[in-house]
Amino acid sequence: MTVEVDEPGWEVDPDDEWGIAVITTVGRQLRLRREAVGMRAADFGVAVGYGEDLVYKVEGGKRIPRQEYLDRADEVLGAGGLIAAAWEDVKKVRYPKRVRELGKLEAKAVEIALYECHIVPGLLQTRDHARTVIGAAQPPYAPEDVERMVAARLARQSVFERSPAPALSFVLEEGPLRRPIGGTMVWREQLERLLEVGRLHNVVLQVMPTNCDTHSGLDGRIELLKFPDGTAVGRSDGAFNGRPITEPKDLRILELRYGTIRAQALSPGESLAFIEQLLGET
Repeated sequence: MTVEVDEPGWEVDPDDEWGIAVITTVGRQLRLRREAVGMRAADFGVAVGYGEDLVYKVEGGKRIPRQEYLDRADEVLGAGGLIAAAWEDVKKVRYPKRVRELGKLEAKAVEIALYECHIVPGLLQTRDHARTVIGAAQPPYAPEDVERMVAARLARQSVFERSPAPALSFVLEEGPLRRPIGGTMVWREQLERLLEVGRLHNVVLQVMPTNCDTHSGLDGRIELLKFPDGTAVGRSDGAFNGRPITEPKDLRILELRYGTIRAQALSPGESLAFIEQLLGET
């Protein structure tokens, strides 16, 4: 088996607290699972195709593991998919810093448009909802890491307090709105928060119904931000490899997709009525 070398570009950014927390937690889980099955680092390295030194760096939170490393480790340690699933968080640490600092860009934007397909967007989450979502990650984060990440997510919501207020547009899927994340009380609080935000004068909130027979957002999440100087940045799970884009011709593609999704969703009034109906069903 080919042994991976310690190539540059996979180090953890020392200024990225969230990234450090993710990689440290994943590394700790890997070490604990390896030790639990009585496997030495050298033997584990041979099994996954990494040198012993790299194994220690990954377990010590000094190096970002590749997806292949996590997949092989999952098989070798018999983790049943829990280690492999960590890639969903690990891959974000590998994104260019501009992606990881979207919160800072949101604070400067005069327009924010967001389509979210699997969860309630972080900008709209309540504290308890955010804590439940982050706390459900596997492998689990340490309690102090969860609280740090919750605080960072809520800090982004200062966008609602800005003056002049930015224009905000959200399209949410019906499915996540029906999922009682955190239990009935947390779920109700989250639905009430959506109603509160959806009634703000600078916010347009829409719901994409499950029974919609045409849907242009099946490729995943879309976010568009426009700034006072006329520049913009966008990102989509299903386009441009999920990387941030700034070229006008690329932005027009995301704008077309987002505009079509909005047209296919319920109107703002129908959407608020739908959320009120869900709240009444709890």
